[in-house]
Amino acid sequence: MTNWLIISLVAGAISVAIALYIYFWVIKQEVGTERAAKVAGWIQAGAKAYLKKLYSALGLLAVVLGILIALIFGLDVEGGFAEPDLGRGIGMAITFLIGSLLSAVAGYLGMTVAVHANVRTATAANHSLTKAFNLSFRAGSVMGLATVGIAVIGMSAVYLITKNPNYVLGFSLGASMLALLAKAGGGIYTKTADIAADLVGKVEAGIPEDDPRNPAVVADNVGDNVGDVAGMGADIFDSYVASTVAAMLLGFALPNAADKIIYTVFPLIVCALGILASLLGMLFVNVKEGGRPGRALNTGTVVTCALLVALVVLIVLLGGYNVGVMWAAIAGIVTGMVIGFTSDYYTSDTGKPVQLTAKVSTSGSAINIITGFSYGLVSVVPSIVGIVAATLISYFTAEAFGMSGIYGVGIAAVGLLSVSGMIVSSDAYGPIVDNARGIAEMAGMDEEVIEKADVLDAAGNTAKAITKGFAISAAALTVLALFAAYSEVVFAASGQSLLISLRNPIVIAGALLGASAPPLFSALLMLSVTNNAFDMIEEIRKQWADDPRILKGEVEPDYEKCVALASQDALGALVGPAIIAVILPLAIGFILGPEALGGFLGGAILTGIIFALLMSNAGGLWDNAKKFIETGEFGGKGSEAHKAGVVGDTVGDPFKDTAGPSINTLITVMSLVSSTFAPIFAAFNIFG
Repeated sequence: MTNWLIISLVAGAISVAIALYIYFWVIKQEVGTERAAKVAGWIQAGAKAYLKKLYSALGLLAVVLGILIALIFGLDVEGGFAEPDLGRGIGMAITFLIGSLLSAVAGYLGMTVAVHANVRTATAANHSLTKAFNLSFRAGSVMGLATVGIAVIGMSAVYLITKNPNYVLGFSLGASMLALLAKAGGGIYTKTADIAADLVGKVEAGIPEDDPRNPAVVADNVGDNVGDVAGMGADIFDSYVASTVAAMLLGFALPNAADKIIYTVFPLIVCALGILASLLGMLFVNVKEGGRPGRALNTGTVVTCALLVALVVLIVLLGGYNVGVMWAAIAGIVTGMVIGFTSDYYTSDTGKPVQLTAKVSTSGSAINIITGFSYGLVSVVPSIVGIVAATLISYFTAEAFGMSGIYGVGIAAVGLLSVSGMIVSSDAYGPIVDNARGIAEMAGMDEEVIEKADVLDAAGNTAKAITKGFAISAAALTVLALFAAYSEVVFAASGQSLLISLRNPIVIAGALLGASAPPLFSALLMLSVTNNAFDMIEEIRKQWADDPRILKGEVEPDYEKCVALASQDALGALVGPAIIAVILPLAIGFILGPEALGGFLGGAILTGIIFALLMSNAGGLWDNAKKFIETGEFGGKGSEAHKAGVVGDTVGDPFKDTAGPSINTLITVMSLVSSTFAPIFAAFNIFG
């Protein structure tokens, strides 16, 4: 198995090397006019300033948590806290800090290439749609390849050194903690600026979306990078690592000693195959002049998934693995495609839901919101059916071939997320072309260039929706596997099987508390967005009132004031979400015990998946309904339908870019916290 670990390390290194090669290729491309470079410079400075503040705060938090982990895991839990084992505690703390650091590196690298690629994409659009698309997708692939490459290197190295997946669990907890706060903070930042810019600029002043007279326009473009690139990079890094670790823990718990080694490493092998499939799949992502960027992105996804299926079948049959794990992996891959393309149908401007929502916008904002919300609810059903199918197929096929059924569910999650190289590349493409559109308008480029950027941007919104569908469905399978891993850890610590029965009032209490966590978490994030947006709206109005020359285009507004306001408010709003994600499961475990915590996780998983799917799909639908109207349908820009579309899009912004994609990270973090501290809960709880 050491050879396979070395191969996975090499695969990760190749992925990172190619990402760096593409990065240097991107920054060599033409920047464009002096005005375009100036606008891009504002965005770069704002994004780097925010991430510096964010990572400084999160770095301090990681150190504090690392010290606590070292102290807690330095105790001999199984021996009643009698004999300390400082080596174990320090090892867990180190892997926790490494996971946090590598998650930050993945997000920062993606953001760095994005703020260089946005202006170059806008300039490339002066030449052709094909050139602009190829540049933006390749730039997005930097984050995709870097994310999976760094994750595989980190996991493989930790396991190669320690030979214990529990240390990889510490690595995953570090990645998840940073990802949750990075995604939530970035989401609050980006939607604060987006909502303020839209409501005051489009609705009140009647100026275009990225008009340079709007003081919030730079903050809006900065938000695309810190939220949709750096935040999503950390989020996918977290999901990718968590799914792999869950399967490794389940493999490590297998009763047969030989199987224990083979199937603990197998998830890393699938990840390495996923890297190869993603690299090959990217070769099929091409757009001819006049073609549809969305179709090219979808082609790349389908080819990548098909190649991964072929590679998994080949490795399982030639390597002598249990055939059950092959079918489990395939079930996960197919489920990811089903859920991804379900999101595509409900959020693409070619689908009936988006077009009908745009049509009813002629009757006002209320009908727009009701219709979009309703389709968001409907979109949950096929995704849930897909998750259920993947769970049952992976479980029972694994069982049928004499393999652990719950291990099969873990492998399904790994199979689904192993194509993250391709999926994240498509996701990062979205904010890059969104920024390119903003720079094109702010720099005064031709209307033809802006129209090309709009075509690219519409595909980017759909790509982001598909990515969120993959991430949410993967989180669902991952937390189910982590739930089983939690039970195994409790059994190992206490010698007693975990009995989670709905006839037990302690379990019911935990389940109800868990079910309330995702709604509360979502509410806190969205209230932060609305409160912060209110402050920025007042700032925009103040600047226009104090100096009327701004709206006349005679002087530039104070962009930095809005950037600083968004940054300050976003960081201050992270305390509540952190408490829900970490303190709440710890409190349940210590006070009510392991069984109540099991119920808590079950409740959180059920409501979390539903809320995440609803918010992500409804938000993407509202966004593209607005863009569909802007193409000239139902009155076009400035019409009553357009005003209603803007309002719907504004409601959907915190749905799809703040709360929705953060929920899957929330339930992952809570599951990881529970599994990590399960031995402590088993040894000590008030009701135990």
